[in-house]
Amino acid sequence: MNPAMSAAAARPVFPFAALIGQTPLQQALLLAAIDPGLGGVLVTGPRGTAKSTAARALAELLPEGQLVNLPLGASEDRLIGTLDIETVLRDGSVRFSPGLLAKAHRGVLYVDEVNLLPDALVDALLDAAASGVNTVERDGVSHSHDASFVLIGTMNPEEGELRPQLIDRFGLMVELQNCFEPLVRQAIVKARLAFDLDPQGFRAGYAQQQAAYVERIRMAREALPQLAFDDAVHAHVSALCIDAAVDGLRADLVMLRAARALAALEQAAAVTAEHVDRVAEAVLAHRRHVRESPAAGEARESDGEWEAPAGSRSSSAQGNAQPAAATGDSDWGYLAPEPAATTHVKGVIPLNVKKR
Repeated sequence: MNPAMSAAAARPVFPFAALIGQTPLQQALLLAAIDPGLGGVLVTGPRGTAKSTAARALAELLPEGQLVNLPLGASEDRLIGTLDIETVLRDGSVRFSPGLLAKAHRGVLYVDEVNLLPDALVDALLDAAASGVNTVERDGVSHSHDASFVLIGTMNPEEGELRPQLIDRFGLMVELQNCFEPLVRQAIVKARLAFDLDPQGFRAGYAQQQAAYVERIRMAREALPQLAFDDAVHAHVSALCIDAAVDGLRADLVMLRAARALAALEQAAAVTAEHVDRVAEAVLAHRRHVRESPAAGEARESDGEWEAPAGSRSSSAQGNAQPAAATGDSDWGYLAPEPAATTHVKGVIPLNVKKR
């Protein structure tokens, strides 16, 4: 193994339990760890807000503890793997060289600056994250393998946005902000300095909490299939998604699954509307649309008939406009034709007139 890679692998990881002021992010990451099929977590925020630290910390809690980084310059073959077509043609066997998706199976796939990746790579990432399967196809030959991993994508909005079609496919999103609370800021800095000074000693102080997180994730994964949704939960989810004017039904599905994962994490007997409320913001933050109300001066429909805005039927404002009552129709605001000046332009041949 490369000595640099070996050193990186042996480098102590900042404990997940020691993260300060990151409760929404910690919850989102735990839910994705319990149910990777949520589609991953998109973390946005400025530099220095512990995005990569949190990703590494989560990976340590998973059974395999595997963290796979996807570099910006990675090719599609490096991500999804390759098929040796010559071997197929020669002896009929499929020879597959695994990519990073295979390596990330049952671990964490971390993508820093995901907004700077080519769309094709982001598509492949999101497909595998949602389905848990990676399929490679070349010249009519295909190979599939399990690829169940927690996808964590991070980005700084100042460096560019993701296309709406891609950002919607991330299951959850957490928006981090710079910390301007003095006491919280000081606590974060003190914890980081203590970790840098004595990593092993610092980690020892959180060993019990770390072990508790590992056990909670294990138990939640086991409990997940036993939890169902009643009609009241479905109705609450629908109401929240409709109020947020989301596109499609992905938000409903993700919200239900996230609420179930939260109930499993807390070893609850059932999924409740409270669980839904606690995951709603992470589900809707990147999908919410502002409802547009009719603009001033535009017509609106009432009981099947179009009505003019207030003041639009004023005869002084409309000049030659004919009131609907007088004309017998509803063409309010209609203006009668008026003569208009014309300008002769040299060199223009009128249509349907033959040049002599």
